[in-house]
Amino acid sequence: MTSADPSSAEPSDLAARAAQQHVVVIGGGIGGLVAARECAKVGMRVTLLEARDALGGSIRSADLDGIVVDAGAESFATRGGTVRALVEELGLADAIVRPEGGGAWLSGIPDAPDAPLPVGGILGIPANPFADDVRRIIGWRGAWRAYVDRLRPPLTIGHERSLGKLVRSRMGARVRDRLVAPVTAGVYSAHPDEVDTDVAAPGLNAALTRIGSLSGAVDALRADQKQKAGKAPGSAVLGISGGMGRLVEALRADVEAYGVEVRTGVTVTSIERTGSAWTVQIEVPDADEDEAPDAAAEPLTATGVIVATAEPPARALLAGHVDGLGEPGAAPEIEIVTLLLDAPELDAAPRGSGVLTVPGSHTAKALTHSTAKWGWLREATDGRHVVRVSFGTQGEAAATAGLDDDGAAQLALTEASALLGVALSPSQLVASHRARFVQAQPTSLIGAAERREAVRKAVQRTPGLAVVGAWLAGTGLAQVIPDAVAEADRLRHALLWR
Repeated sequence: MTSADPSSAEPSDLAARAAQQHVVVIGGGIGGLVAARECAKVGMRVTLLEARDALGGSIRSADLDGIVVDAGAESFATRGGTVRALVEELGLADAIVRPEGGGAWLSGIPDAPDAPLPVGGILGIPANPFADDVRRIIGWRGAWRAYVDRLRPPLTIGHERSLGKLVRSRMGARVRDRLVAPVTAGVYSAHPDEVDTDVAAPGLNAALTRIGSLSGAVDALRADQKQKAGKAPGSAVLGISGGMGRLVEALRADVEAYGVEVRTGVTVTSIERTGSAWTVQIEVPDADEDEAPDAAAEPLTATGVIVATAEPPARALLAGHVDGLGEPGAAPEIEIVTLLLDAPELDAAPRGSGVLTVPGSHTAKALTHSTAKWGWLREATDGRHVVRVSFGTQGEAAATAGLDDDGAAQLALTEASALLGVALSPSQLVASHRARFVQAQPTSLIGAAERREAVRKAVQRTPGLAVVGAWLAGTGLAQVIPDAVAEADRLRHALLWR
């Protein structure tokens, strides 16, 4: 098939070209579902294969004593508007809800009680180190050291890539360790020294050079954001009444309506390319080796393959087909233990919507008081409480990793008691659920953007192949969804017009 100008093609020609294509999507997370949808939209035959019994990837649901709760991602970022647009396209506009319960708290402050996280900063960097909510955490000593930032001469200002080093040099170790580190650990599972300033806080270095102080740069950036957004800036997120699992259900129904064949419980063992065709070898655990080969386990032939798995299995599939993949990024295992509690002591939401921890102070990384944060869940639990406790970070295995499910639940209960400041007994634990995730390396880590760009270019040199998902797009639906749309569109265009 020769190249042609897509704009000059007749609809019948486009339909005929699309009908000749068969795209196999490996992985049924949000990235895989969105990519499958994009290809199926133009009439391509699409088969989606997922190794687990359920779709969704980082979006998972659990049943706790008859109550469906989010066991993975529980919200989506509003930046860019792409996630909300998809949610609305799928008919869930009326289900979009805003978080409640007030701001989060900080626990594990050296020589100080737990306190609400300060407002008015960027990634924990304060605009005013003498503000009461800031000084409560860093103390007078830390506030005066942070104030030195305003006095340092412009000649000392330079472009600092490491967020942690920038904050420490300008405002001191207390600001970095007590304010910034809990935020980067909670958001990126990383120490601030490993976070790229320009990626995590675009414009901060430039504003620092222009204004002459880091606190002044934070103040200026927030003012700019407020002017553009018409309201105070923040890490705006939204949820879905009934849980994020509804997005997965709606996406599955939508792709199947487009004709996508969705198969779960199917493991892809390898992909092979011969000429312009791909062969996808699969394994179906239920197949009996003593019987005749199951047709369900026969290899698939495709004109295009989209790999939409986590990084380790993706690299195993790509090896031998893509040169220049480089070294894999750190992929820590994160565990989230969700607890259903009969604890009237939590009715007052003693720690707002949740708690972040000063790194090294607690076994848990963070806690979310879900029934304080989401009104729909509060109504569903009828007076009981749902609390999510997170374990694991970059370079540190989850403390629950070596425990059985009961042990993990008891450790989560102990941590919840400490973080919420309320004594919780085992008798108050109604039900629990444990979920384990391989977290993709955040795009905000130093060097991550360059590594991802190199991998993406290497993949794009291989005809008929695309890769989507958090390990290349970055964590969060606001990054995964537009990236999956763009990559699917690139592959779709190549297949139709090659």
